[in-house]
Amino acid sequence: MKINLCPNCSSDNYVKSGIVNNRQRYKCKACNYFFTVNKLGKKIDDYYVNKALQLYLEGLTYREIERILGISHVSIMNWVKKYNIKRPYNSTYHPTYKILNSEELSKFFSDASNLSGAGTLVTELGDKFMLIKWERFRE
Repeated sequence: MKINLCPNCSSDNYVKSGIVNNRQRYKCKACNYFFTVNKLGKKIDDYYVNKALQLYLEGLTYREIERILGISHVSIMNWVKKYNIKRPYNSTYHPTYKILNSEELSKFFSDASNLSGAGTLVTELGDKFMLIKWERFRE
């Protein structure tokens, strides 16, 4: 990572000053502040961010999304806050989901009883497909 300015005084007048924990250390000549290059964090692919937000909007909980995608539920909560996602609240329907491969998906849709009585969404999930079905709460 390239250093442009001192994080303390924003001066561009700095020199190399050794290595600490296998990271280059710098010294600012203006304020005598020592600093190192910031660590690069682990970046999660945008595909998974979009998929997690989509599943959240479809009504799945954070922990359900965590189990499906293998991404921390805390990360998903942070993305929901960051992008200001608001889920519409409707208590009369709840989603159920299944993860199917292409053969199982075609078999599911060949049965006519699976096509009536509820809304259905199919989304790609890596090499498999996720089928989300909304059903009314039973009273």
